[in-house]
Amino acid sequence: MMVADRTWPLTTGLAALALACVVLACLIGTAPLSPGELLAALAGAGDPANRVIVWEIRLPRALAALLVGVALGASGAALQGLLRNPLAEPGVLGVSAMASLAACVAIYWGLVAWFPPALPLAAIAGALVATVLLVLAAARARTVVALLLVGVGLSSFAGALMSLLLNFAPTPFSLADMVTWAMGSVANRSLEDLALAVPFLLAGLALLVLAAPALAVLGAGEEVAASMGVDVRRMRWLVVAGSGLATGAAVALAGAVGFVGIVAPHLVRPLTGHDPGRALVPSALLGGVILVLADMLVRLVPSDQELKLGVVAALIGAPAFVAIALRHGRREEPS
Repeated sequence: MMVADRTWPLTTGLAALALACVVLACLIGTAPLSPGELLAALAGAGDPANRVIVWEIRLPRALAALLVGVALGASGAALQGLLRNPLAEPGVLGVSAMASLAACVAIYWGLVAWFPPALPLAAIAGALVATVLLVLAAARARTVVALLLVGVGLSSFAGALMSLLLNFAPTPFSLADMVTWAMGSVANRSLEDLALAVPFLLAGLALLVLAAPALAVLGAGEEVAASMGVDVRRMRWLVVAGSGLATGAAVALAGAVGFVGIVAPHLVRPLTGHDPGRALVPSALLGGVILVLADMLVRLVPSDQELKLGVVAALIGAPAFVAIALRHGRREEPS
């Protein structure tokens, strides 16, 4: 009961923090806005230049970063619960790389030019394929290291094919688009881009929420969960489909952004009693907060060329991943 009592305030506080971060992202920039100017622009009044800045640049970008973080945070928490592995995450296990590869294939062959939904559909298909392979590997792998090696193999394979596509890019424009997806960015996103990806993202999150009660029981093992009436097979495929849809939609919006899905659940887990079901929503919200703040850092760092969001996320998340891996390794050492 104490965990449940703490989870609701945690979720509410993170939701308020996420909203505050989006508002802050709309206020700051090379042309700072006052709160009054922001409200006027959101209402369609005030200076026309401010309306353009808010509606066409800052608000879509902040919402894209928030939604990508939400998708990755929720997917990471669900995969960690399903695989019973605190190191599981779409980026680390190669899901994001496979989704990004599939999106780049759609760009390379020009499918996006005549059918815009081809980009999110391709990214989701790549994420689903990678997630299914990981679930099959998890059933055979006996150690965390083996599962991580499968993820490294998927990432390496996707990276090699990505390099091949970049090497044979037909035009400089398609090359630039593919580089953007490979490095991760929410720059120049529009409300139309959000409208394309959001249905898939919401569908994925809905499936993950449906799986949350079963994930809470799965921590005791699949046999115990089955004896308590949990349909383990159904729950497994809910997580596979949900994380694939959510991750694919995130890649369709921002390209490959890693480590958010491992850092956010790791920070939330102690506050939710190490219950993967209860950690799902707080992890999603914290992932959104992390990426909105990271994108603000990207925009504010003075440089001739803007940093990529995926690069900043990796610089922050990679050391955290190493620390989590070392802690987890020490716990698994025989006494």
